[in-house]
Amino acid sequence: MIFNMLYSFGRFMALRLPLKFSYAVARRLADLHYVLYVRERRAVIENLRTVLRGRAGDGQIRRTARDVFRNFAKYLVDFFRFSLIDEEYIKKFVKLSGRENLEEALKAGKGVIILSAHLGNWELGGYVLGKLGYSMNAVVLTHSNRNVNRFFIDQRFLGNFKSIEMGASLRACYRVLKGNELLALLGDRNFSNTGFMTGFFGKDALMPKGPAVFALRTGAAILPTYMIREKDDTFTLSFEKPIYPRAYTDESAAIEDLINGYLPSIESAIKTYPGQWFVFRYFWEAKDEKNRRPDTVV
Repeated sequence: MIFNMLYSFGRFMALRLPLKFSYAVARRLADLHYVLYVRERRAVIENLRTVLRGRAGDGQIRRTARDVFRNFAKYLVDFFRFSLIDEEYIKKFVKLSGRENLEEALKAGKGVIILSAHLGNWELGGYVLGKLGYSMNAVVLTHSNRNVNRFFIDQRFLGNFKSIEMGASLRACYRVLKGNELLALLGDRNFSNTGFMTGFFGKDALMPKGPAVFALRTGAAILPTYMIREKDDTFTLSFEKPIYPRAYTDESAAIEDLINGYLPSIESAIKTYPGQWFVFRYFWEAKDEKNRRPDTVV
C-alpha cells in the first residue's frame, strides 16, 4: 500500500511541477536516500570499486555513488512524466545515434533483440521507440505489490510499450520476434536459475543467457542499445552494430560465444557512465536467491 501511494504521489507531483524543479526535488531526496540507506550505499560503492578499479580513487568512487542515487531519482521523475512525452519532447530532448543499425537489423524480418542494461533510462528509451512507431516489447520483472505492478504496466502502455512479465514470457517473446517486432532485454543482471557464469569486469558473474538463447533459436539480431542521460538532462539513444547469430551444432557453445560477444559492449557502456548504472545490491555476491525466478531463461 505505502509504495503504491508513494508512486502515485510522485507521479502527481511530477506532472504538475516544472521538469527542472522536479529534478531538483528528486536530487534532494536522493541525497537523503544516500545517507539513510546504508546497505544500498555500500553495495553501490563496492560495485563501483570493481567497475572503476585502477581508474578512480576512493573520493571519486563515493562521488560517483552519490551520482547513481541522484540519476536514479531523475529516472523516476522521467518515468512518472510519461504521459507528457510526445513528438515535440523527443525532438527537443532525445538525440538518436545509429538508427540505421536498427533499420538494418529489422530488414532481416526476424525481429530484433534490443539489448540494454540497468543503465541510463532504459524505460524511457523503450517508451521513445514506441512513440516513434516501432512495435516495442520488453521482458520485465513482476512487482510483488499488485497495484505497483499495474502502475508500471500502465505507464509503459502510454507509449505503445508492451510489458511481457516473467513466467509466461517464453511464448510471448518468440511470438514478438516472429512478427518482426522489437524485444527489449536487460543483459547485466541474472534473475533466473539458468544463467551463464562468465567474466564481468574481471570477476566471475552469473549473467542472463536469454538474449543469446532467443537470438540463436529465432535468428533475430542482437542490437546493443543505450539511453544515456547527458549533463544537460537531454538523452542520447544509441544503437550499436547488430550482432547476428551464426549457424551452430553445439547450442551451449554458441550461447557462450554470443554472450561473450556482447558483454564487452555492456562493460564499455557502464565504464563510460558509471554514475548511471543502477544496481543497488552487491553485484558479485555468490548467491542472490531472493531475486531468482525458476520459471524463465531470461
